[in-house]
Amino acid sequence: MTTARTQQTQLPPAKPMALAEAVQYAPGSVVSRTLLKSDAGTLTLFAFDEGQELSEHTAPFDALVQVLDGTATLTIGGATITVRTGELVLMPSDVPHAVQAAGRFKMLLTMFRAGAR
Repeated sequence: MTTARTQQTQLPPAKPMALAEAVQYAPGSVVSRTLLKSDAGTLTLFAFDEGQELSEHTAPFDALVQVLDGTATLTIGGATITVRTGELVLMPSDVPHAVQAAGRFKMLLTMFRAGAR
């Protein structure tokens, strides 16, 4: 039996990508760009203008936030943390989380669908 696999990508094979330059800020907005979407998960770049946010929500799978530029406040399971350029944070599955940009802020969000409930 064969399992169907779906994949969409904006990542050219065997070529480096400057992540922080691959998504641009827009005034008063959150801009997102999906780089890879497959049955296993997604890679999405985000650029938040100052003061922009993603409101609290949950997801049925783990996600990693990799900070590419700036500073933001993450609320994960009621705990508030500050993240800065170069840092990585795990947001566990089924735990409420939110993102608020302290200033302009860029991140790579890696969501792992494998093992989703």
